[in-house]
Amino acid sequence: MAEEEDLNLEDLGGAADTAGDVAVNETPASTEVAEQPAQEDTELSRTATDLEAVFDIPVNVTAVLGKSRMQVSQLLKLGRGAVVELDRKVGEAIDIYVNNRLVARGEVVVVEDRLGVTMTEIIKSDRR
Repeated sequence: MAEEEDLNLEDLGGAADTAGDVAVNETPASTEVAEQPAQEDTELSRTATDLEAVFDIPVNVTAVLGKSRMQVSQLLKLGRGAVVELDRKVGEAIDIYVNNRLVARGEVVVVEDRLGVTMTEIIKSDRR
């Protein structure tokens, strides 16, 4: 056990010195690992104020009720009051895209004589 007493942590690439949030206390009987406050945990506690830099960036939000395929000749025949059949049923969730990327699904709602969208499901993406 005398070999453990001479353990030099700097041989590990200085990981204990550069980590900043973990301190190692060496004693002959055991090695203890104690956590130190990581500069007030700023990395762990994210708030909306951290995002202030991106608040003014414009994004395109698109709510897709459904899709339909037709020939140009059929499209030209459409007039006021024409009904276009979509690929979704009444009450089915609509897709919500932000900058052409699917981010959520939701429902159409009416807010003071205007149409709106309520998000009911957030779509998590594997891409980061």
